[in-house]
Amino acid sequence: MPAVFGGRLWTTLTTWSLMLPAVGMGLAVQNQATPCWIFPACSFGCGLGGGNFASSMANISFFFPRKEKGNALAINAGLGNLGVSVVQFVVPLVITAGVFGALGGPPQPLHGQAPLWLQNAGFVFVPFIAISAFAAWFGMDDIASMKSSFTDQSIIFRRWHNWIMCWLYTGTFGSFIGFSAAFPLLSKILFPDVNVLQFAFLGPLVGAIARAAAGKPADRFGGGRITLRVFIAMCLGTLGILYAIGMKCSGSAFPVFFASFLFLFAASVVGSASAFQMIPAIMRKEVSRLMPDLDGNAIVTQSDKESVAIIGFTSAIAAYGAFFISESFGSSIAMTGGAEFALYGFLAFYGSCIAIMRRFYTRRGGLLYQVEHRSAADRSLAATAR
Repeated sequence: MPAVFGGRLWTTLTTWSLMLPAVGMGLAVQNQATPCWIFPACSFGCGLGGGNFASSMANISFFFPRKEKGNALAINAGLGNLGVSVVQFVVPLVITAGVFGALGGPPQPLHGQAPLWLQNAGFVFVPFIAISAFAAWFGMDDIASMKSSFTDQSIIFRRWHNWIMCWLYTGTFGSFIGFSAAFPLLSKILFPDVNVLQFAFLGPLVGAIARAAAGKPADRFGGGRITLRVFIAMCLGTLGILYAIGMKCSGSAFPVFFASFLFLFAASVVGSASAFQMIPAIMRKEVSRLMPDLDGNAIVTQSDKESVAIIGFTSAIAAYGAFFISESFGSSIAMTGGAEFALYGFLAFYGSCIAIMRRFYTRRGGLLYQVEHRSAADRSLAATAR
C-alpha cells in the first residue's frame, strides 16, 4: 500500500484507524449486553492499524542505501516491537484505577475480585494514536520513485525467494510475536505459583532492544551468516525450555525456563533484522539473472521495488506466528497435558530453516556466499590498509 498511496498518507490513515478499536473496545467492555461480533470487529481494526508495521518496513527501505538498510530496518522494527512490551507492562496497571475519572466510565465488578476499569486498556492509547497520526502527516515524506501499482508489485508472487523468505521470517519474527502472545499464559499453566505478570513484559523488551542493535552487525557481516546462526541458537533456546519443563518440580525450573525464553526472544529478533537484510541482496542478484535486458540503474530500481514488496509481504505473513504458536501450545496441552509436543514441533521447524539457509544462501556456491564473503574480505583489506 505505501507504494500505491504513498507512505505518508498510508501511515496516517492506518494510524487513525486504530482509534476505532481503541475507543470501540473501551465502550464494548462496559456493557455486558455487547454482542460478540463487536470484539472480532475491534480485533480486525487492531490488525489493520498494527499491520502498518509491515507497511512501515517497506516504506523505510526506500530511504537508505543497501549497506545501511539492515540497520535502518532494525531500528524501525525494534521500536515497533517495543509496543508489545509497552502493552504488557501498561495495561495491567491502568485497568486497576479510574485514571480517566468520570470520563472513562465506571469499573466492571468481577466475581470474587476487586473491580477493574477494563475500558482503560483501549482508552489509554487514544492520545498516543492521535499524536502519532499528526506526526506521520506533518513529519513524513514520500519518494516519487517508490510509486508502484499493485499489478507491478504482484511480480513477487512469481519469485521463489519471496516464499522462502516468508518461511524463514515466520521462524524469526513469527516466533517473537508468537512467544510474546503465548509466554504469559504458558508460564501461568506450567508454574501457577509464580506471578508471571511482573515478568511478562521483559521478554518483548529484551527482544526490542536486541533487534534495534542487530542491524549494524547484519550490515557488517551479512544477513545470511547471522540468520543461519540465529536458527541454531533458537534450537538451543527451545531445548532449554524443554529441559526446564522436565525439571519443573525443582526450585530452579522457572529461572531456567524464563532465561531460555529471554534467549529465544533475543535470538528471534536478531534473526528478524538479519533476514530483512538478506532480501535486498537476494533480489539484486535475482533481478540481474531473471531480467538480463535491464541495465545497471534499471536493475537497482526494479530490485528495490521488489525488495520493498517482499519485505512488506513477508512481515505480514510472519505475523501469523502469533496464531500458530499459541494454537500449537494449546493443542499440545489439550492432547498430551504438556507443552513438550509443540516445542518438538518448533525444533523441527527451526531445523528446516537451518537446512534452507544452507541449501540456498550460505553454503559455498549459495546465493549470498560470494556477496557476504567478498564483503568480509573487503573489510579485512580495508583494516589492513588502515
